[in-house]
Amino acid sequence: MTLAAVIRTLDGPLAVEEIELNPVGPGQVRVRLAAAGVCHSDLSLADGTLRQPLPAVLGHEGAGVVVEVGAGVTDVAPGDHVVLNWSPPCRACWFCEAGEPYLCAHAEDARAVPFATAGGEPVYAGLGTGAFAAQTVVGAHACIPVPADIPLAEAALLGCAVLTGVGAVTNAAKVRPGQTVAVIGLGGVGLAAIQGARIAGASAIIAVDPAPAKEELALRLGATHFLAPHAGLPKEIRALTGGRGADHAIECVGRGETIRAAWSATRRGGTATVVGLGSAQDPVTFNALEVAYFARTIVGCMYGSTDPAVDVPVLLEHYRAGRLDLAALVTDEVDLSGVGEAFGRMRSGQGARTLIRF
Repeated sequence: MTLAAVIRTLDGPLAVEEIELNPVGPGQVRVRLAAAGVCHSDLSLADGTLRQPLPAVLGHEGAGVVVEVGAGVTDVAPGDHVVLNWSPPCRACWFCEAGEPYLCAHAEDARAVPFATAGGEPVYAGLGTGAFAAQTVVGAHACIPVPADIPLAEAALLGCAVLTGVGAVTNAAKVRPGQTVAVIGLGGVGLAAIQGARIAGASAIIAVDPAPAKEELALRLGATHFLAPHAGLPKEIRALTGGRGADHAIECVGRGETIRAAWSATRRGGTATVVGLGSAQDPVTFNALEVAYFARTIVGCMYGSTDPAVDVPVLLEHYRAGRLDLAALVTDEVDLSGVGEAFGRMRSGQGARTLIRF
């Protein structure tokens, strides 16, 4: 038995209760969690914006220690420190072989299979990971080894926020030294994107968020300007970028209005990269003239367009060199019973990442 925060109905409470994890099967690994970040995608799963079988244990940004491995597992062993990968590539489908493992056709397979029971009822793992639990069972390919000297509480953030935010800048947008970047939305992903833009050598990094309290942190992490969203935001960003607009706008909210603002804030020939996962009922509109006339590119970005097995070691190099501040992304810490509070902070736009410590 292990403790977990279980959600049983859409928008329902997350109750801490005991679950019985399935036995570790061939190719699987049991991990004792040290820490898990509370991501906006967890909130989207809880409220039905993203689909999730219920009841479920949410949580997909986690790190911990391997306690048991199943038959055939050779990449990790008991005692290894690992970061959980909620979108593990199969390495054999068309997308993986085409060099796009972040779009793997089988990455979501584990989400549809119960990983535990509670009171005899099947329980599913949110995004196939189930990190809001003291222990979880995942496929071995969902475990990314990290050196034992890396604090697991900070390593947990690599599993989603940092891979996604930094990857959006370096892999999807491909920001070059000297270019200008606007980052819209300063949750954990957006603040990671600011650091990614700084690491990439951006000459101006314009941070956008409605919460004034985030300004100091954004500037400390590398932003050169901080703006509040408003109807004239694209014009204000153009004024800060030679009248042209930003070379790149990174949208980390997932709303039609902010995607549209990112597009409008981008210069002719620039790129708007959409990272935020929004609702299927929230449209974005463009008129027929502007698409060709502005010659902008709009790019969707899933999981930072990363291959975690390749990109996590790169991020750890930045961390060791002091270029990447992981601890600064954590603005609140709770135990397992505090997930509901973390959801409330996200709904009101407060803070960056809440970290669950086990």
